[in-house]
Amino acid sequence: MNTDDAKQQAWAAIDTIASELISISHAIHARPELCYEEHFAAGELSSALRRHGVTVEAPAYDLATSFVGRAGRSGPHVVICCEYDALPGIGHGCGHNIIGTAGVGAGIAIAPLADALGGRVTILGTPAEEGGGGKLRLLERGAFAGADAAMMIHPEPANVEVAPYLANETLIITMHGRSAHASSSARAGINALDALVLGYQGAQLIRANLRRDERVFGIITNGGDADNVVPAVAAARYRIRARTADRLAGLRDALARCFEGAASQVGATCTIESLGGYLDLRANQALAAAFRVNAEALGRVFIDPASVPIEAAGSTDMGNVSHVMPVIHPVLDVGTRCAGHSIEMTAASITPEADRCLLDAAKAMAATTIDYWTSADLRLAVADEWNASTASGS
Repeated sequence: MNTDDAKQQAWAAIDTIASELISISHAIHARPELCYEEHFAAGELSSALRRHGVTVEAPAYDLATSFVGRAGRSGPHVVICCEYDALPGIGHGCGHNIIGTAGVGAGIAIAPLADALGGRVTILGTPAEEGGGGKLRLLERGAFAGADAAMMIHPEPANVEVAPYLANETLIITMHGRSAHASSSARAGINALDALVLGYQGAQLIRANLRRDERVFGIITNGGDADNVVPAVAAARYRIRARTADRLAGLRDALARCFEGAASQVGATCTIESLGGYLDLRANQALAAAFRVNAEALGRVFIDPASVPIEAAGSTDMGNVSHVMPVIHPVLDVGTRCAGHSIEMTAASITPEADRCLLDAAKAMAATTIDYWTSADLRLAVADEWNASTASGS
């Protein structure tokens, strides 16, 4: 079987199960689940793989809401990542119902071709992308061991084969003061909320002077328990982002100085706890170019990656995977110009345009995996680029 025939066979398989894939996507959308709670979504996706003859392990890697499907006995090994967690309050406002189902669709289409084409595929259920670091746990537990490349897609307002994703970190900032009666003995207390608000205002000044590829934003999560008691404890949760891990460390230090200085001004003390974060994403240009060609064959029109403003960048735990092996994380037009992580995006994730995005994504990932399996030139280009970036540390 040649490469073109294999792609046509994979695309025909996706067309055959299109209504099933769309139904799964809509069902996951209707039952949004937060990180590490995605039992319904993981069950729907892993069951679909089983129905179509893919060998599945679920749960996998000691994560209750992860799964892994495998096909192929030898040869180049590609991991297709599936995300399916939702956001608090707004559900699937990041389109993960599309991402997870597209990955499963691609896997179902190419699993029967793996041995004939001399390749291997792993369809990996990756829970908890929205702050839970599911792929970090999977990396630590060997889910990507022995793989040569990994891929996934993301729905966005445009078709771009390489989009920017920043390093990020979540911080819990806590001010410690001393309680007292807010009316009769306020001077005996140390107001932790005052210290936190002062630090918050300082952080706003930091934001005013950030580079275009840096972010600082946060919320106050604890301002005290009673209005007639001087708060002894107040807390905030901050997310910071920067182009690289080194630059992120500098931003973290600046924010720490801001809140520690505010604490000193009020007489409080400050503790800062890191909840961890994600590395920047390093997309493999050679593999991304192959994806673009395949998506263009489906009628997709791509924009120049250089035209994507850095202000549009978010973060993803796929970034951590990209520091271990060649990775692509292209975005496909979901048919809306609304912002991600919004109620509008939640609604847009089950439209006819979103369904087309799902099917095109499955087809483009399937075809790109076939290219990787069958083209020694592509594998060499991917490996050369990876080795060069590793040697330079970029």
